Amino acid sequence: MTRTSPAPAPVPMDPGGVGEASVEECWQAVLERNPFADGTFVYAVRSTGIYCRPSCPSRRPRRSVVEFYATPAGAGAAGFRACRRCRPELRISEPIARVRLVCRRMEMDPERALRLVDLAEAAGCSARALQRTFRQLLGVTPAEYAAALRSAHFKALLRDGATVTDATYAAGFGSSSRLSERADERLGMTPGVYRRGGAGQALRYTQGAGFLLAATDRGFCALYLGADGGRMLEALAAEYPAATIAQDDAGLHSWREMVRRHLEGESVLLELPLDIIATAFQIRVWRALRQIPPGETRSYGEIAKAIGAPRSARAVGVACGRNPVSVVVPCHRAVGANGALTGYRWGIEGKRRLLELESGRAVGPAED
Repeated sequence: MTRTSPAPAPVPMDPGGVGEASVEECWQAVLERNPFADGTFVYAVRSTGIYCRPSCPSRRPRRSVVEFYATPAGAGAAGFRACRRCRPELRISEPIARVRLVCRRMEMDPERALRLVDLAEAAGCSARALQRTFRQLLGVTPAEYAAALRSAHFKALLRDGATVTDATYAAGFGSSSRLSERADERLGMTPGVYRRGGAGQALRYTQGAGFLLAATDRGFCALYLGADGGRMLEALAAEYPAATIAQDDAGLHSWREMVRRHLEGESVLLELPLDIIATAFQIRVWRALRQIPPGETRSYGEIAKAIGAPRSARAVGVACGRNPVSVVVPCHRAVGANGALTGYRWGIEGKRRLLELESGRAVGPAED
């Protein structure tokens, strides 16, 4: 008998409270056996009638036979039985629960500089244990997580019309000098320019066959891949809505030719000066990607281990998806745990083509 059920609704799974995860994000968490996704949803396999945690060590099923449920009770009500290996009907592990509790505590009061010892006391563990668990599960320290929250709060205040001075102190930076130390890393521009939506930034762009290249005076901020030049230009305008964007084919000619030769397989190395917005974690991931030799690949889990955050495979995938300079930061060299091609911002076929150009051989199929 064939089991039928409605498409599952998106389910919460992001510890930072960013929003609701899509079905694709849930599937990525299953492929990576992401332990931090445990407790946020379960996946059920129609061919076996069993439901599991995302981190279950069992063999990964085909995507076509998988359904997602927000709770074990939901999967049970649909007729599935709990896996005997991962025991998804039981509560999540204590370390994960601790980290979630601390994340929620910081999110509720992002402008306060909460002490590590106080957070550890609230979580019922030592400061050293909390620090270690945080790095294992999220790939960052509690202090780095708190800094990201303050930065996001600061940006939101600016978007709502607050002055730079008011937003600086309201976000908990303590002084304008503390903010200025991080401005280029967090915003990619001065706070005043960011408050005006990027106004005053001058972007030049040029297009080639299947790509768009854009740069500021400090370096390249975008390298998009795609067949539709108009859509790529629209994407650039959406990413920098208040900037002045002008075509400059002559000024960017040599760089455009370098990218063209690379994409056509005439050269392997592609070094461009970059001016991109990134968090500390994204920078670590992107540096690791650039250290992968052309023609080789690494799984998201292997990249996570390389940056010293072995349980942050999902976060590595997110960092790859937010890479604005394809090829220069070679996120196409990141693959699934079984070597299959998984999500790529510029399309799976584009990922396959880049890998084939670099390796000189055919690349296997995408994950179904």
